[in-house]
Amino acid sequence: MRLLQSADLHVDSPMRGLVAYDGAPADELRLATRVALSNLVDSAIERAVDAVLLAGDIFDGDWQHYGTGVHFVSEMARLREAEIPVVMVAGNHDAESKLTRSLRFPDNVRVLGTRKPDTATYEEIGLAVHGQGYATPAVLDDLSVGYPAPITDLVNVGLLHTSVDGRPGHERYAPCTLRGLSDRGYAFWGLGHVHSQEVLSLDPLIVFPGNLQGRGVREAGPKGAVIVEIGDDGRATLEHVALDAVRWAVLNIDASECLDRDRAIEHVAAAVRGAVRDAGERLIAARVVIGGVSDAHNELAGDEERLRYEVIGAAADVASSQVWIEQVKLETQAPRDLAAGDDAIGELVQELAELMDGDGSAAELAATLEPLTRVLPQAVLAEFNPSDPQTVRELMGDVSRSLPVALLERTDR
Repeated sequence: MRLLQSADLHVDSPMRGLVAYDGAPADELRLATRVALSNLVDSAIERAVDAVLLAGDIFDGDWQHYGTGVHFVSEMARLREAEIPVVMVAGNHDAESKLTRSLRFPDNVRVLGTRKPDTATYEEIGLAVHGQGYATPAVLDDLSVGYPAPITDLVNVGLLHTSVDGRPGHERYAPCTLRGLSDRGYAFWGLGHVHSQEVLSLDPLIVFPGNLQGRGVREAGPKGAVIVEIGDDGRATLEHVALDAVRWAVLNIDASECLDRDRAIEHVAAAVRGAVRDAGERLIAARVVIGGVSDAHNELAGDEERLRYEVIGAAADVASSQVWIEQVKLETQAPRDLAAGDDAIGELVQELAELMDGDGSAAELAATLEPLTRVLPQAVLAEFNPSDPQTVRELMGDVSRSLPVALLERTDR
């Protein structure tokens, strides 16, 4: 038996204000989740899977127009034409949407219930899928404890949108334990809610496939679904398939051996070339981070706007329009220890270092800047929230690297 399992599709999820960036490929970003869904359906048909299983957060809360639902329904209809059944459960984002609850699906789609655990059986292929969706956006009970015992002579699969054993950075929705899932006796658990791919157990197979399409640089790397093969002995194996339309990437450039700016840009070009090779034909949205103790630091930090455009130029030279540079972050350090001096620049560097070391400084400055959140556009706040201490710390880090260099250049003239 061959199954395709996915979760966290977030169809038509906004790209968190990134389309407002200068030169951003707005159309590709806006349509990325739709194209990824089409890729999923293509893969299911090409691989002749016996069923498609979706573990929640199909949509992204209250979608803004009916086209979102129409697109999903039309893709499910393609699976119906290929005689592939679909079983899905609602996640926390699906439960937020009134439109999702009123959506009419093709007859090959089975949406499992939300009031109690539900089961979809397919005797012709020997499959039973157990699951329970979210009736409300915040489900704090362990839904898995009510899942039924395995049905004899069928391959039993569980679908659950959950924070199993607690996952860092994720709300503790439908909390359960790995031991509890393992003891249920199913051949495979397909989970949702966590956006990174993670295999929790091989026997039985318990998997977070990750989200279908990365929506920002925090969701970098290949995204997609898993193909699960279940043999006659009940053992399950998996293969991760990349289905994303846009590949987010963080390119970390080690400039420690770069003597000048030109050499650092050459390193950037090499990293872009590797990312293009790994991503195939899909668009790459890349954040370039240049770090290391480098002789090129003063050149790089002296004009970061120029650096950004040189990085963009290097990417265009290597990959034409296939790579969009989302941001360039400079994290290099000069070999010379500016803080060791007893002059004004040395004192400034020491004071900046003390500010960076103090947890309270960033929080105090963030509190001072909080009124800005009421006047800044949402597109700006999506990427730069001045009331967030971590954002302020990153800004302070940029200042601590670039300001002393700028002052040193002026004194050297």
